[in-house]
Amino acid sequence: MDAHESDDILRTLLRIAVSQEAINADLRTCVQELREANRQQAVMNGAQAVMNGDVKTTLARIETLLARMLRQDGNGTDA
Repeated sequence: MDAHESDDILRTLLRIAVSQEAINADLRTCVQELREANRQQAVMNGAQAVMNGDVKTTLARIETLLARMLRQDGNGTDA
């Protein structure tokens, strides 16, 4: 291999290395953005779990009230 071929190979390898570094930087940015999105999603999931508990409690109260109201409508007498 002559000096010209070696220089061409080295230049090509250098371009590849520079390109790969840019790709790696983009990937690092994407990973950081995904970590932040995951953190935010975990916060939202926690808030949703609390809301679900509140909805279940409210539903149970409504069911209890409805059951009481339906029992009172008949007033214990047959029509």
